[in-house]
Amino acid sequence: MSATTTQFGQLPALQLRAPDGAEATITLYGAHLVSWKTPPSPQASAAGAVGLQAPAAQERLFLSTLSTLDGSRAIRGGVPVIFPQFAERGSGMRHGFARVSTWRVLESGEQDGAAFAVLGLSQADLAPALAAAWPAPFELSLRVTVGAQSLVLQLEVRNTGTEAFPFSAALHTYYLVEDVEAVRIDGVQAETLAITDKLDQVFEGIAGNIVFDTGADKLGLQQSGFTDAVVWNPGAADAAALNDMDDEEYRRFVCIEPALLGPQVLEPGGSWRGEHRVVVSA
Repeated sequence: MSATTTQFGQLPALQLRAPDGAEATITLYGAHLVSWKTPPSPQASAAGAVGLQAPAAQERLFLSTLSTLDGSRAIRGGVPVIFPQFAERGSGMRHGFARVSTWRVLESGEQDGAAFAVLGLSQADLAPALAAAWPAPFELSLRVTVGAQSLVLQLEVRNTGTEAFPFSAALHTYYLVEDVEAVRIDGVQAETLAITDKLDQVFEGIAGNIVFDTGADKLGLQQSGFTDAVVWNPGAADAAALNDMDDEEYRRFVCIEPALLGPQVLEPGGSWRGEHRVVVSA
């Protein structure tokens, strides 16, 4: 089976497994991708076949050991879906309501050797207080596809009402790294970006690919629809102030998130689509 229901903490979840061994786990709470594992390379698999220790799938996403997994607050790590507001850039809930709402599974299966699932959220799915604060009818869908060494996330926003509404969106991806000081990022600014302390920076008008050197391997990040990128690490001081992150965990991740900070105005009947593609290379 390419998709099976499971539990993640106390949360209902969907686990994807591609024929090549790529895996993903998505909680229905927030349509939150909490785990993405890539299978061993063909070379590593061949080594296992001749009697050496069989390699395991490699986790690519960071998840805080102190993150709440009962639906009482947003999950710290993985890939939170940010909609319809980014951070405090608006009058609504910080980072929006999508990451703290329960989504529905619309579809799942296997295609071209990859496993996928599509989750949906509409105004009717919102808790009463959230629906009252956001009266504009909408539909969201998030398609998650994993296979081989790649992850593809496709977020679509549709205006199902009779009036236009503005929105922002982002996929707040926490990448797992061995040491944040070894990280190098190319493609967000003219020179290579290194992280030596707290960093929270917006890069507008991302036109090409981003190359993310984790210190152990490289990831190619491609985005469309999303016009901007945000790079974030809290550093030691801010991490210590977070009650859902261990003091030293800031060393183990970097957030590089495709974002539409706009905000963009969506007309009645209109739709917007953003795609984020991650490919791991040696």
